[in-house]
Amino acid sequence: MDLLTGIFSAFGLSASAGLNAYIPLLVIGVIDHYTDLLTLQKPWDTLSNPWILILLGVLLIIEMLADKIPAVNHINDAIQTVVRPAAGAVAFAASANVLTDVNPVLALALGLFVAGGVHAAKSVVVRPAVTAATGGVANTPVSIAEDVTATGVSILAILVPVALATLLIVFAALLIWWLWNRSNRDDTAGTPSP
Repeated sequence: MDLLTGIFSAFGLSASAGLNAYIPLLVIGVIDHYTDLLTLQKPWDTLSNPWILILLGVLLIIEMLADKIPAVNHINDAIQTVVRPAAGAVAFAASANVLTDVNPVLALALGLFVAGGVHAAKSVVVRPAVTAATGGVANTPVSIAEDVTATGVSILAILVPVALATLLIVFAALLIWWLWNRSNRDDTAGTPSP
């Protein structure tokens, strides 16, 4: 069961990095530094260094503020296109290495893929739709919701990874179903009736 929980934790943490790069890294570092719930192996234990925790906190504040300012949030998303997948790769590798012997290259690739996918869905589908539908008014509340979600998912990924994995699978299935129905609805709306 340790292998399974380690993998579920890794997927949850890397998914939350797709929403906010610094939250899962900060959660991992703080939990490793202040509790016995998680013990990071080398070289990932650097995340719990007090100076790295301070740096992650400063980067988190900058990212959170930039994501709430109209126009700046678009520049921030462009920058985060590189940062979030990289953070997801680190979060996956660090958390998978706690309980498993997953190959580091595979762990980094999986984290990169998961965080990159979540970031792409957020920046290519969700945010443009929110901006178009609300004239940008809802971008700040959506950004706050993303930060809260990333924090909750990061904490749950460490405390109850199996339950979190189930929730993520259900959410992904619902999102795919919704996108599929939307696509089919758009296709039938453009087709003339006989």
